[in-house]
Amino acid sequence: MISVIVPVYNEADNLVALYEQAVVVLQKLEQPWELIFINDGSTDGSQERLEELAARDQCVKVIKFCRNFGQTAAMMAGVDYAEGHIIIPMDGDMQNDPEDIPRLLDKLEQGFDVVSGWRQDRKDSPIKRNLVSRVANRMISSISGVHLHDYGCSLKAYRKDVIKGVRLYGEMHRFIPIYASWFGARIAEIPVLHHPRQNGVSKYGLGRIVKVILDLMVVNFLSKYAGKPMYLFGAAGLFILLISLLTGGWAVYLKLVEGVSFISTPLPLLVVMTGVTGFMCILMGLLAELLIRTYYEAQGKSVYLVGKTLNIKARCATRTARCVESSDL
Repeated sequence: MISVIVPVYNEADNLVALYEQAVVVLQKLEQPWELIFINDGSTDGSQERLEELAARDQCVKVIKFCRNFGQTAAMMAGVDYAEGHIIIPMDGDMQNDPEDIPRLLDKLEQGFDVVSGWRQDRKDSPIKRNLVSRVANRMISSISGVHLHDYGCSLKAYRKDVIKGVRLYGEMHRFIPIYASWFGARIAEIPVLHHPRQNGVSKYGLGRIVKVILDLMVVNFLSKYAGKPMYLFGAAGLFILLISLLTGGWAVYLKLVEGVSFISTPLPLLVVMTGVTGFMCILMGLLAELLIRTYYEAQGKSVYLVGKTLNIKARCATRTARCVESSDL
């Protein structure tokens, strides 16, 4: 089954047309499908439109949030409620084209686990949206090591096995391909159509960039240090303690050789501040190590990923996390 997920926030004027276009495409597929709309606290009559569509078509499913929780939460709700083995999220503003869905599926059939859309000819503001997006995409690709042209494009296709264990917060829905890569997923990218917005207004602003940068820092931390946080905090602590030691040595040198009093320079204060900060970083690293062990042991998490086994009886299934291999899907 194919599950198409559409987060909705004040898109009442676009929903009927989007449904009609999507249904034409989905009905051509030779497999069952469902169209899941997540109403993310809309206030413009979107819920009434969705209820009409659900009454008309049993393949339309509607999830209504009590208030606005954001696109990431809406995406997660769609994944949690989806019954399909393939998940295809797309925007509800009709800038994504449902006609690209078969192309995404064809690429998945070539053995990939994630296929990301690339709005190669993007119909948005050249400076406010396009330029900023290009800079952000290059930064994300450089830091994460997963090279995509368009992380912000919602139109993607995932095998559900890849993302069923992923939990997202903040604005992290755009980083799902990065999470999938941690589990060994094969990722591809194809150009997709992008249409100018006809109805409603964009919900994205420049302020979103700050959120993306902060979330990227979190993703980078989880990628490199989630299993061993002491490497980060300890290294920072040792570096700061080295600064404290050098500063203290310089203060002693000035006192003994140059005859400069300790109280006539800020060096003693700097020694104390950097020393305390260094020890605090090391203590934070030790605390983080205790927390990560609690995380793994209390939830039965595994610190390794198994791709395939031969002649091994299945046991302790709840403690085994498996990476994605196309032959297993």
